[in-house]
Amino acid sequence: MPIEKRVALVTGASRGIGQAIAKALASDESLTVIGTATSAEGASTISHYFAKWGLDGDGIVMDVADPLSVSEGIDQISSAYGPPLILVNNAGITRDGLLLRMKSDDWDSVVNTNLSAVYRTSKAVLKGMMKARWGRIINISSVVAQMGNPGQANYCAAKAGIEGFTRSMAREVATRDITVNAVAPGFIETDMTKDLPVDAQNAMLARVPIGRLGQASEVAAVVNFLASKQASYMTGECLHVNGGMYTG
Repeated sequence: MPIEKRVALVTGASRGIGQAIAKALASDESLTVIGTATSAEGASTISHYFAKWGLDGDGIVMDVADPLSVSEGIDQISSAYGPPLILVNNAGITRDGLLLRMKSDDWDSVVNTNLSAVYRTSKAVLKGMMKARWGRIINISSVVAQMGNPGQANYCAAKAGIEGFTRSMAREVATRDITVNAVAPGFIETDMTKDLPVDAQNAMLARVPIGRLGQASEVAAVVNFLASKQASYMTGECLHVNGGMYTG
């Protein structure tokens, strides 16, 4: 008998943590994974790596900061593959700067992309999940939501907001077998961290009790668990993947 496929949507999936999450989810043969990017080139990259891996997935253009783009993207996915029953809100940006010098546009763009987008995408998929009486929403937060970080007031506020949103939404939809959880990565090895000067890398490592940067695949493994049946009794939680930086 053919496997009945569920659709998983991962925002910001062209590289880094989003790409690792998309790969981990697509390794489950019961899932078709759709990854989003803000450009046609990024969407093509996502489609290419699914084909390279031999996994069931595709890339689409969807700008989570644009309400119309989100609405059209969800409609496109639902028509082509079915309604997304797993949503991973991973897309995000940074516009760092000390608050005294932070421009209003830098505050607004980070809050819009990192927090308001979570509201938009979650609301857009909720009808399909409610109808199916099953769903998984996993929001990517950050260790700095709890710790704070100088020069990132906008980013920290948005990530802290995600965690409050997660707890509130979890209570609203729990009776429909829809779970809502968050994952908060610490310092994760990316192309950007690899290019940092040695002194900067050492300063980062000094803050991590385990003594190394995390891997994107380690974050993806936690997301994969939260999307699984084994996590069906977990909701409203924030799981930390940070090498011991924050243990509250």
